[in-house]
Amino acid sequence: MRYIAILLFTLTTIAQAEVTLVEVIKSENKMLLLDGDKVIKSYHVAFGGQPQGHKQQEGDEKTPEGHYTLDHKKEDSSYYRAMHISYPNAEDRAQAEARGVSPGGFIMVHGQRNRLGWLAPITQRFNWTDGCIALTNDEMDEFMALVKIGTPIAIRW
Repeated sequence: MRYIAILLFTLTTIAQAEVTLVEVIKSENKMLLLDGDKVIKSYHVAFGGQPQGHKQQEGDEKTPEGHYTLDHKKEDSSYYRAMHISYPNAEDRAQAEARGVSPGGFIMVHGQRNRLGWLAPITQRFNWTDGCIALTNDEMDEFMALVKIGTPIAIRW
């Protein structure tokens, strides 16, 4: 009940703001929700096990770097709830093809593994995904309420 009250307060406080960009700073394990130049929300996030550098291929445990779009929501995720990042783009596919590898895909902003959300105070201290961006489940609810499909996401080291 306490989490619902906090979520409602936060949503009410920033109700007038519109998220125009999601900015991810991998070197700081940080994700910012921006309305123009104004930060309206900041989250501590977890990445893949090898976070430094741009995703090169499937299985490298890297989170992509660059400019993408949050292009659809996934409510039946194995990781609570999720929003898809438009990786790979044409350049990512071409680079992977030139190396003869799969670029990978299905990169998401998501919550905790189903039925293990209670472990978030521990899991969010580590980079544990396969290349996705992880939030706690409560944060994921807030993120899904604030961020619209089609919002750009910029990911950098």
